[in-house]
Amino acid sequence: MSAFLTALVPVILIVTLGQLLARRGLVPGEAFRALDRLSFLVLLPALIIRALANADFDGAPWVMIAALMAAQIVMGGFGLTARLWPGMSAPGVGTIIQSNVRWNTIIGLSLGGLLFGDEGLALVSLAAAAMIPVANVISVYALVSHAERPPGEKPRPLLALTRNPLIYACLIGIALASFHVRLPPIADETLKMLANAAIALGLLSAGAGVDLGALKRAGLRTFTWSFVRLIGLPAATLVIGLAIGLSGLPLAIALICAATPTAPNSYVLARELGGDTTLAANFIAAQTLLAALTLPLTWGVILWLGAV
Repeated sequence: MSAFLTALVPVILIVTLGQLLARRGLVPGEAFRALDRLSFLVLLPALIIRALANADFDGAPWVMIAALMAAQIVMGGFGLTARLWPGMSAPGVGTIIQSNVRWNTIIGLSLGGLLFGDEGLALVSLAAAAMIPVANVISVYALVSHAERPPGEKPRPLLALTRNPLIYACLIGIALASFHVRLPPIADETLKMLANAAIALGLLSAGAGVDLGALKRAGLRTFTWSFVRLIGLPAATLVIGLAIGLSGLPLAIALICAATPTAPNSYVLARELGGDTTLAANFIAAQTLLAALTLPLTWGVILWLGAV
């Protein structure tokens, strides 16, 4: 557990620093939005390409990918039960489904790298290659189908995925590894320098994006569904993974990825596609804070299973 806390505490501290910088106005909001754009277009793709390119795909854990994708589908379907919640609006249902299937890639990469080095980074990147498309397709369809005022032209999620640089980074990295193409030393070092900036800046931006005021507006619905997401997705991953033979480090990485809070960009998508933006903001704030409690529980399960 000490190794996990050594990895988790720096993540919490950097997220907290990002919140303090934003609240004190030391770094303007426009700067964080620019950092988000830089990370999305350059830094995260560099990290993913390098991690995947240096991975060994001859023994790739495809069972891990299957377990994570199946768990997302299960949790997306479970989100439909939110219709039974008293007073739940249709946009609220779509927002809950989105929360159930999205995950914080930055936190997953940070913990995977700090705990397991390059192998951990490669496995988290492989998980991202599978989970990001699934999360986007389910989220877009859920939000659009439950929006009270859907846009005149419904977005096409598959088309949106073709414009996502993270998807291209995953494809490039997997292709390089599959064909055993080694990165030239200069290219590898360049990508390494960019990758080193990705996680720190991403965590700072994630902290800045947490609306603590949202917690004051949050009620039983927010905290109930936050716990459903933080416990349900790793639980579904565990059950499905064990059923299909997932074990060892891939099982540990799958559980860590599933146990991260929902992604900060879920607010933007909810706003654009007619979701419940207040609920989306509440989920981001509540899950980011609650994950500090549930992530150690997930690590305890990993140790109990002897996965690492």
